[in-house]
Amino acid sequence: MSDERQLARRQRRIEDLCAATIRAVSGQPQLQWRGGRLWRGSERLPRFAPHLYPDFERADFGSFRGAADGLALRAALSDARLHRRLQPHDAVERLVFDMLEQFRVESLAPAVQRGLRRNLEHRFRAWSDEFVASGLTEGALGILLFTLAQAARTRITGEEMPEVVADLIEATRAGLSSVLGPPLRAMRLHRDDQAAYARAALQLAAAVGERARQVQQQADDAAAADGDEAADTRNGFELLLDVESGDGGALPVAQSSRSGASTAVEAYRVFTRAWDREAAAGELVRVEQLRELRERLDRLAADSAIHVGRLGAQLHALLAQPQAQGWEGGHEQGRVDGRRLAQLIASPAERRLFLEQPQPPVADCMLSFLIDCSGSMRQHAEPVALLVDAFSRALDLAGVEHEVLGFTTGAWNGGRARRDWLRAGQPRRPGRLNEVLHMVFKPRELSWRRSRLGIAALLRPDLYREGVDGEAVEWACARMQGLGHRRRLLLVISDGCPMDTASENANEPGYLEQHLVDVVARARARGEASVMGVGVGLDLGALYPASVALDLSQLRGNGALREMLELVARGTAGR
Repeated sequence: MSDERQLARRQRRIEDLCAATIRAVSGQPQLQWRGGRLWRGSERLPRFAPHLYPDFERADFGSFRGAADGLALRAALSDARLHRRLQPHDAVERLVFDMLEQFRVESLAPAVQRGLRRNLEHRFRAWSDEFVASGLTEGALGILLFTLAQAARTRITGEEMPEVVADLIEATRAGLSSVLGPPLRAMRLHRDDQAAYARAALQLAAAVGERARQVQQQADDAAAADGDEAADTRNGFELLLDVESGDGGALPVAQSSRSGASTAVEAYRVFTRAWDREAAAGELVRVEQLRELRERLDRLAADSAIHVGRLGAQLHALLAQPQAQGWEGGHEQGRVDGRRLAQLIASPAERRLFLEQPQPPVADCMLSFLIDCSGSMRQHAEPVALLVDAFSRALDLAGVEHEVLGFTTGAWNGGRARRDWLRAGQPRRPGRLNEVLHMVFKPRELSWRRSRLGIAALLRPDLYREGVDGEAVEWACARMQGLGHRRRLLLVISDGCPMDTASENANEPGYLEQHLVDVVARARARGEASVMGVGVGLDLGALYPASVALDLSQLRGNGALREMLELVARGTAGR
């Protein structure tokens, strides 16, 4: 695996884990972390304080945990509207104001949550070390803002300042004592009152902004005296920070962790569809090998002790609803059957003179499984195949129409689609840059018995490459349309965010992930299907509003089956 692909997978794994932490700490299930940015559903939130964005190539995992905890506290404890209304217009003042608000919420972390507090301190100290190592403290503006950050956080949170940092900022801190003292005392006192705290923070931000302008003017004057063009002393500082205004407008400071980050995710594009394919999965595997894989899957099913009959009865109870099927005569209650009134005269004791409309439970429902066949899912192939195979048999018993679908790519790292892009001169932001392969393991028209060989193709390891999830969800939803079903459920089985190396490298960060979020939201809003995520050992709540994290080791004890049934129940209830 290439270094780029390893880095991309590491970032994906970290973002998935940190997103789950953010949702757990903040109590806000719509929060997500994609492309190094925080999102609420499909809305990208502005950047907060600069230390909350570690570099995916260099930072340790503790830094990401600290950043996730800091973002969660900001989302839970800060009134974003109040902050946006009060924030200054000047770039440096706005940066200071935002840092001070972040220090406030971090100071409110419960004392009993020692791990969380350690994570926050670890991340801030790591950011401080990065700042010093970059040489930014050697500039007048850099040391000014670094001193402010260190002194303010120490005062507001009550944490001790490392001795090496105290020595570094000693002279600058002494020169700022009259500026820092009164506002910091007020902020420490009013940490629980954001409005009162903000008044002191604005006072401090204005004072620091004035100092920054003086530094800039001195640099301009010195440059003019030497006959040079006016210098912008913020340039070095911009290399480390990236903070945005509340309305999404970018400050004149550059990006931090991902220099290719865009201020907006553009409309989804596909460079070429010439190499895209849809195929029956069974046709991609030799018949002899397919039979061997089926025998292997049958052995797994026998060892699992899954009670398919009971599962079928439970699915029928969940998915079948009473449905009227015409009138029947000859009943002793109901509506009077006018055609039998003469019989009442001839036989006064006759009681079977009524009509009833039977309403047997009918499963007027379509359920599809969509399986992520990316490389990281290869290790889960056996339990996923076993799970889907058991559900397919049970759905047949319950009389529920269903499909088993999968998605992957035709090649690693772009394949022929990327080759065409290279030949075209590598135009910027080409969109999806790989050849997708959509696979049908079991079509709707065929029963499990006639599709059992196709389902066994899930065990073929070389089908697992990369994944473009958003287009696969669109495809699966489109296959459900026009069939007349009252309810349509789509269960996406995956172990994380979309990943296609060629597309990720050629577009802005989070490109494929944002498309997936948009597709899921659109499908739910239009009523195309209830799209739900089944996370394989991972929480997919950042991508699917309805999801479950599945521990496939519980298949033998039917624990995973119960969780799947609960998810199906949520889908039928529209939650």
